[in-house]
Amino acid sequence: MLIVDPHRQRQLRIRYAVVLGVAGVIALVVLFLVGGSPSARSWGLWALFAPVYVYLEWNALEVNDRLIASPGVMVAMTAALAIGPDDALVLVPLMVAIGPITPTDIRLRRWFQPIVNFGQLTISAAVMVTILAIWLPEYPIKSSDLWRVAVVTVVGAVSYTFINFQAVTLIVRNVFGRRDVRPWSLPTIVTPSLGMGFVGGLLGAAYHLAGNVILPLIVIVFFVGHMTFASYAQLREAQESTLRGFIKALEAKDLYTRGHTERVAYFSELIGQSMGTRLEGLRWAALIHDVGKLAVPRDLIRKNSRLSGEEYAQMQEHVNLVEDLLAAVDFLQPMVAFASNHHAHFDGEGYVGSHEHDVGELPMEARILAVADSFDAMTSTRSYRVALSQSYAFEELLRNAGSQFDPEVVDVLISVLTARGESYGSPEMTDDDEARRIAEGGTVNA
Repeated sequence: MLIVDPHRQRQLRIRYAVVLGVAGVIALVVLFLVGGSPSARSWGLWALFAPVYVYLEWNALEVNDRLIASPGVMVAMTAALAIGPDDALVLVPLMVAIGPITPTDIRLRRWFQPIVNFGQLTISAAVMVTILAIWLPEYPIKSSDLWRVAVVTVVGAVSYTFINFQAVTLIVRNVFGRRDVRPWSLPTIVTPSLGMGFVGGLLGAAYHLAGNVILPLIVIVFFVGHMTFASYAQLREAQESTLRGFIKALEAKDLYTRGHTERVAYFSELIGQSMGTRLEGLRWAALIHDVGKLAVPRDLIRKNSRLSGEEYAQMQEHVNLVEDLLAAVDFLQPMVAFASNHHAHFDGEGYVGSHEHDVGELPMEARILAVADSFDAMTSTRSYRVALSQSYAFEELLRNAGSQFDPEVVDVLISVLTARGESYGSPEMTDDDEARRIAEGGTVNA
């Protein structure tokens, strides 16, 4: 397993805090020198937007595993358009810079998170307003300029989010090791940001066309955006609770599979992250891939010897049973097809659910699940066999690459685990027959 050295972790924290903190300060100074002193009107608009931005940042919501989000980019974009590109060069990054320092950080005396967030958010905002200053039409904005405003604000918002995402991902991976943090999917983060940036740009343009009378409506839209995030966070938590319920029920039936689904999800996400696969759907498919075993007799699941032909056929039915059990769970339907095909072979053999595919057309998610599930099955102790070594599992995956498994997926799993220095299974168990004899109560050969 990946182990993070506390001393090295502290050194990395200090290093990132210093680098990003200094970079954020430098960005503010440079923008002030370029943009000059803002006008009184611009400061007045800043005084309106800044408290709203800070409030939304202080009440940001968890939209993915430890990934906190808010409609702050919409507020920043609206402020930038309303203030104007020249003064926004100074005021928008300044507004963004004060958001990361939350009451919770002060109460808990946290220093690392506020400093790195200050740095990376300030830099992200600096890039965004620079794009606006270069490409936006001359002020005041006219109705004929709306198409250009829409394009530029979308580009600015995506740039802001991309830099923010990459910075946070880099910090989490290097400082915390990311072993206990699920990988984040960039499209999942950029898509809402694109929408928020687009709306923010239109709100800023609307301010120029309608004047101060529209400001109350603009603030209302900000809080509607916040409620949208809140609704999404609540829905996601409800979906996660549903998945946890299925997992607990399955693990209560078979103690040997305890942790299996989470490990398969982890391995699948590592592969999917390297291959650019949508991660949340892949994770959910991994978590439900064995749910069909809830309808398989307990004695058959816990049998500590080889299955007969009839028993094996009965066990195969769990890929179809997962479809029957989850037929009424709407949000899981796209993932059920992946889960029910996790025993399908790359060459068209194996056994599948009702979603059959021709050779070469098996969904990538199902190919990833097949490799992740088989790797964990070999490196975990089961009722019928003790855990095998990781080297044995790698050799088996490679031996069956091209027939049972997608060769590319196998190569990715091996390279990722090797690069991360993670090891699973029993180090010295390299014989499948011997591992089965031990599980059946036999003796180990000398």
